[in-house]
Amino acid sequence: MVDGVAVADKAEGWTSHDVVAKARGVLGTRKVGHSGTLDPDATGVLVLGVGRATRLLRYVTGLSKSYEAEIVLGIETHTLDAAGQVTARYDMAEVTVERARRAAASLTGEILQVPPMVSAVKVGGRRLHELAREGVEVEREARPVTVYRFDVEPVPGAKGVLRAVVDCSSGTYVRVLAADLGRALGGGAHLRSLRRTAVGGFGLDQARPVESLEVLPMAAAVEHLAGVRVGPEVAAEVSHGRVLGLDRLGAAGEGPWAVHDAEGGLLAVYEQFAAGAKPAVVVAAAG
Repeated sequence: MVDGVAVADKAEGWTSHDVVAKARGVLGTRKVGHSGTLDPDATGVLVLGVGRATRLLRYVTGLSKSYEAEIVLGIETHTLDAAGQVTARYDMAEVTVERARRAAASLTGEILQVPPMVSAVKVGGRRLHELAREGVEVEREARPVTVYRFDVEPVPGAKGVLRAVVDCSSGTYVRVLAADLGRALGGGAHLRSLRRTAVGGFGLDQARPVESLEVLPMAAAVEHLAGVRVGPEVAAEVSHGRVLGLDRLGAAGEGPWAVHDAEGGLLAVYEQFAAGAKPAVVVAAAG
């Protein structure tokens, strides 16, 4: 069985589930999952877990994300993106790039976002996009997110369109940022041409079309975690999922820790437990 991480460059019009289904055929295994949904109209980086690495996707899901997109000023849609029906139009011809940059700067840092109705967030046990299809709109609680970068610049030859580069925490909706930017400028806006350029350390340079995926080692999923290497005796204990003292594991700090054997192969991820550490995920086969 293939075990590892594959980075797909999702094509426009594909759902994240479509990518997983295709990857199962390409890689010859049913055991494929993704680390976080990317909208069908969006393109770019979608990180897949393959085989035993599907259990490591929890450590990828929360990584920061980077995007490139275009924001159309003066038009609002019900989905906040180009796929939606137009709900309002505004004359925003007088908006300057300098004003737009100041407004974008006001939307950086730690902010609160209200999830869009067309999203996978659950309210009362129902996904919002299911309710939206039924014509139901419900109150959504604002959620804290962090926008590390929100840069905008004009698109040559396209009046009223801004190119945006966004670096943000997991769970941030770029289309909500676009809509909020429009409102901050005294009108409205929607998102188009969204492309995810990175998930944590996984970038477009590693991404491949789903038909030609390459599988990286399982350790790639946890490269951002503190790592320790252990000898054969401790490796055997780790592969059996034993609780260990931090000194025996050779770990320091608060964890979690990616535990590797002497050759660098990933054995498990351990997390702090009382005065020691316990396995959260064991991917090594017990001997």
